Amino acid sequence: MKYIVIIGDGMADFPIDQLGGKTPLMVAHKPYMDMMAREGFCGKVATIPDGFPSGSDVACMSIFGYSPAKYYTGRAPIEASGMGIEMGESDVAFRCNLVYLAVQPERTLMGDYSGGHITTEEARILIHDLSEELGNDEFVFFPGVSYRHIMLWRQGMWEMSTTPPHDITGKEILGYLPTGKGADRIMSLMVDSRRILEGHPLNLKRERASKFPANSIWLWGQGKKARFPLFKDKYNLKGAAVTAVDLVKGISRLVGFDTPIVEGATGYIDTDYRAKADKALELLEDHDIVYIHVEAPDEASHGGSIDEKIRAIESIDRDVVGTIFESVGDIAKFLVITDHATPISLRTHYATPVPFAVFKKSARIGGCPTGYDERAGERTFEGEELIEFFIRGQ
Repeated sequence: MKYIVIIGDGMADFPIDQLGGKTPLMVAHKPYMDMMAREGFCGKVATIPDGFPSGSDVACMSIFGYSPAKYYTGRAPIEASGMGIEMGESDVAFRCNLVYLAVQPERTLMGDYSGGHITTEEARILIHDLSEELGNDEFVFFPGVSYRHIMLWRQGMWEMSTTPPHDITGKEILGYLPTGKGADRIMSLMVDSRRILEGHPLNLKRERASKFPANSIWLWGQGKKARFPLFKDKYNLKGAAVTAVDLVKGISRLVGFDTPIVEGATGYIDTDYRAKADKALELLEDHDIVYIHVEAPDEASHGGSIDEKIRAIESIDRDVVGTIFESVGDIAKFLVITDHATPISLRTHYATPVPFAVFKKSARIGGCPTGYDERAGERTFEGEELIEFFIRGQ
């Protein structure tokens, strides 16, 4: 048996007036997902346990079959693993976004959580220069992809409150700054970064091109080194993952999966969906289970674009689900799922049970007549329970 898990990040949503009270999943043309829900088993899964942040870190841990209550130490350590960063026992990792802060006479707003979706090449220049100015034996900066980077605080503090910047787009930042033990050190880095970035030649060039400047860093998602038991020991399957996002790469590497680089996979709306499917098919030749993660619907939701979200869902269905379905044999089992809801009306993540569909090519049983969307079956699973059901169930 070959197992295929396809995660459309943030696909679930609330009903939208512009769509006649339907969600993007309800209106998108997605014949393969709908067929799997109608002819397989569908339901809902609670990927975010009570008391945990409603992010992809927690949700994807659940989808990989690992209870956040047992293994979660923070988002940034997982992403650090995905970037190949070695953490010591006393290190604390922080996610380091390059952001655009909109400075007004009496307040400062989170203008854009991604620094105008700065390119990876531009971001590397800024992170390098920040490291030259602010980096030392205590604070170490690591460049990532686009706006997503990591800062390690050697022998640092982590028991503080921080806020994801994508949760506060358009809001005044004053009520969302770090608080707690060690927060003053983190705030100092954020303030100093503005001094370096606001007049940086690269940002001045971006402004001349009518693009948002990446004029500050935003530190959040802190945590200490993460450890997971190996997936092969837990489920007796050799696994791999296809993703462009360091967070999912981190989970994959922590559980012992192979996580190859895919040319054209960007972690954004312009990702090469077909390249991801082709890489998954290649990996299925010598792996038992392959996860394919696509970030695009989540990015569209953060950007508030209904059309982009629908296009992303349709691309996943056509170029990922469809390509793999038409290419694998009958001894294949699919899990189509989203990690969490990212309602366009909120432009951030929302913790609620999300739909899934389990489909086996050789055993069509009849499931949800409405297809794959938020109306999926009545039973709600926990994340670890769902993976047990997917792998060991009928």
